[in-house]
Amino acid sequence: MKFTQSLKKNHQFRYVYGRGRSIANKYLIMYVIKNNSDINRLGISVSKKIGNSVVRSRVTRLIREAYRLSEENIKPGYDIAVIARAAMKGITYAETHRSLNHLLKIHKLLTGEAAQTKQQNS
Repeated sequence: MKFTQSLKKNHQFRYVYGRGRSIANKYLIMYVIKNNSDINRLGISVSKKIGNSVVRSRVTRLIREAYRLSEENIKPGYDIAVIARAAMKGITYAETHRSLNHLLKIHKLLTGEAAQTKQQNS
């Protein structure tokens, strides 16, 4: 991910959970808060409720790839924490991408052109 760093520490996740704004859909929960810098920081959380380590790793990779492909269209300067819900267990990449972009659009993090394209396709 070219323009994004990772949230790795527990206190970073807690800060985003505590002070960030959250929106959820069937597959994902997304917390967002401004970080007063020129970059985004992304944290992905997949609990053991989703499945064994193979399944959790696959879900993490799907979310990271969906974010990576949308990264150019996301406004900079935010901490984003994405939590996978149990329904993520068997879904495809296309559904993951659609779900992530849906939440980004609701949080108004997509730049003008990408947001308009997403609205026309919906």
